[in-house]
Amino acid sequence: MALSISAVVLFAIIVFILIKKSGLKAGHAVACVLLGFYLASSSVAPTIQELTTNVAGVIGGIKF
Repeated sequence: MALSISAVVLFAIIVFILIKKSGLKAGHAVACVLLGFYLASSSVAPTIQELTTNVAGVIGGIKF
């Protein structure tokens, strides 16, 4: 059985857990979100997207 989850949902869950359990301040989380928006509009965005696609492909190819 394959489980498909959006990266946005996954990262939102991770940030929520970090805020609740690890003491991540809401201001720090907002700064990280803003950094993500600015990175998405930069010239580095295609490289980051290619990297995440390749990592997801490797993880998806693992047979349990």
